[in-house]
Amino acid sequence: MLRTGLALLLALVPLALHAQDYPNRPLRLVVPFAPGGGADIVARAIAGPLGKRLKQTIIVDNKPGGGATLGANFVAKAPADGYTLLYTTPGPQMTNPYLMARLPYDPVNDLTPVSQLAILPSVLVVHKDVPARSLKELIDYARKNPAKINFASAGIGASSHLAGELFKQSAGVYMVHIPYRGTGPATADLLAGQVQMAIDSIVVYKPHIDAGSVRALGVSSLQRSPQLPDIPAIADVLKGFEGSPVNYLSVRAGTPQAIIDRLNREVNAVLESPELKDQLTKSGVIPKGSTPAEMAALIRSEAEKWRKVIAYSGAKME
Repeated sequence: MLRTGLALLLALVPLALHAQDYPNRPLRLVVPFAPGGGADIVARAIAGPLGKRLKQTIIVDNKPGGGATLGANFVAKAPADGYTLLYTTPGPQMTNPYLMARLPYDPVNDLTPVSQLAILPSVLVVHKDVPARSLKELIDYARKNPAKINFASAGIGASSHLAGELFKQSAGVYMVHIPYRGTGPATADLLAGQVQMAIDSIVVYKPHIDAGSVRALGVSSLQRSPQLPDIPAIADVLKGFEGSPVNYLSVRAGTPQAIIDRLNREVNAVLESPELKDQLTKSGVIPKGSTPAEMAALIRSEAEKWRKVIAYSGAKME
């Protein structure tokens, strides 16, 4: 027993020493999506100022595929030393466990949250020919015309898909889900009138809203968006509706707490920067930090919410 305890103590000594001089080399921020998307844009906006505070370069490394599982698995298998970070979206820990039969990592025990980073509100838009000029009118129309409204998403399991399913369940309406291979094709078909509705990024749809090509009826955050101040929150009609993807930073489980605490302090300081706040807000993103414990609690509550939505909808990813 004494020998085992001594061995454990000796094993912890290098980790403690390592945490004292952390970081002493560049860090890698893994983004589990292709360049150019919302997560990638926010990750790159944060990486620069965070690197300055840590006095090290942060390299953004895009590892798309598998609904974010490839990037998440890479971080879950990396050394637990705080040098490989994951820009985490709902997929890796909140939705994929219920959408996929198996994952290459343990979503509960292999990743540890550092801090919330941002909320990316979406907007519910309809084609201009849909005879509804408010959420209430849309719900009434959908109830009287079941299956007549097709809603587009970026693919099965995407935030735009699950937000649509949450809307269907909350409103008690039947709409047909049409999955696409990405936001681009879904947007094109909505503009052409091939589908009638979508709930997706404000960044994507604001130019089309401004042009009058689509009609915005509600935003997915609990409050109105500064980018669309005249558009009500869906929650104003459907109490408690929140369909905005939560984005956060995580590391491999087992990373020393001192390193997690250091990262948390610096991330939250960066998120309070007026320059970064202005940059993100202008692009439709709500910067929002947290403690690791608060983020862990949010993961649990969001996972339970989306578990129910996924189970009700029957959505599955191959």
